[in-house]
Amino acid sequence: MNSSVHQTENLLFFILLQLIVMIAAARAGNRILRRFSQPGVVGEIIAGLLLGPSLFGHFFPTASVTLFGSTASTPITIISQIGLVLLMFQIGTDFEFGLLRQARNRRGTLGIAIASITVPCMLGFAIGELSARALAPAANAMTYSLFCGVGLAITAVPILGRILREFDLTDTDIGVVAISAAAVNDVVGWILLAAISAYASAHFSTRSVLLQVAGVVLLGVLAWLVVRPLTRWLLRKMPVTQGSVPPDLMTIVLCLIFAMGICTYKLGIFTIFGGFLAGLLFHQNRQFVDAWRAQVGKFVLVFFLPVFFTYTGLRTNVLGLAGESDWLWLCLILGGAILGKVVPVYLAGRSCGFDRNESLILGSLMNTRALMELIVLNIGYDLGFIPPKAFTMFVIMAVVTTVMTGPLLRFLLPRLGHAIPHGVEA
Repeated sequence: MNSSVHQTENLLFFILLQLIVMIAAARAGNRILRRFSQPGVVGEIIAGLLLGPSLFGHFFPTASVTLFGSTASTPITIISQIGLVLLMFQIGTDFEFGLLRQARNRRGTLGIAIASITVPCMLGFAIGELSARALAPAANAMTYSLFCGVGLAITAVPILGRILREFDLTDTDIGVVAISAAAVNDVVGWILLAAISAYASAHFSTRSVLLQVAGVVLLGVLAWLVVRPLTRWLLRKMPVTQGSVPPDLMTIVLCLIFAMGICTYKLGIFTIFGGFLAGLLFHQNRQFVDAWRAQVGKFVLVFFLPVFFTYTGLRTNVLGLAGESDWLWLCLILGGAILGKVVPVYLAGRSCGFDRNESLILGSLMNTRALMELIVLNIGYDLGFIPPKAFTMFVIMAVVTTVMTGPLLRFLLPRLGHAIPHGVEA
């Protein structure tokens, strides 16, 4: 066996070993947290964190470095990103436009999107200005503060979509308004993040931001007016039979998903939103959506997503928070994140015609950050916007705000007469 083949086999050995640990730990976390009436995805996130320096890496540092290395390997990073693109496609297929024809839902989507972006962003910027000297002394204070604003403003579309499915809310007014507002929220958040990146690298210009926004709008129009009719023709030519997606159709759809990802990457709003846009083009064909979820969707959730959670967990060290000041800053970030989402969304919901319980549910749903927050945090970490200690605080915030959602929904939904699905009940 020559040296190159040996190196490939050795790399493959460790990648397979890492995948076994990640997938098994995530599935165990999923099952355990569901026993405590939490959405399974919360358990997957916590399992990823426990595999990092917060537990496994702390008590078994040698074994951790041997298994995962000092940093995540390139193959694991790529696997996690491909999984996110496919997950966003699945979320897009679940998007229900029909309920947005109601005037109240359209007003609610716009009002809640605006409220869930502006207030948390301003609050996050203020927290960043206050904490920059203590948490990010080596970073540019303005860049760090701007990043904190985006970090508090983001909402997790993929995790929100999973929670809506688990609580059987995907085809309800509340579910449609929440996922619609979250989609707007995240697109704006990615554009802001790209603008901050340009500002930090001294390449910012109003013209470039306007061109980026125009490019996103143009892509959406072309996708809706040109690509969507092509997908309908494609589904007629290659129909789903006996609940199975034909191999040729699956090939074309995968190519389309990745092509859309390339387009959004080139527009500067990151690859994963191409998957979401592609999913929107297929959402009306429920036969295809159900077959895709059965054939591909479960594999994405069981295989790809745990890889990303572990990737984030390896960078997060909860035990690194030492001293009273660190925990006070964490409480400030956590309090600002929760109040900055729930209160303005509640007020926006009330002003758009939703009752108190509906508005509280919308606030609770929009407070879900998890996956998208973790993506933003990893980008900020890689770009040097946020130091390790602040990174850990924001990860904890992302987990806590997501953990809150399940109990709040179980408390509020029965007040609307909405039954809690079996498997989510306490």
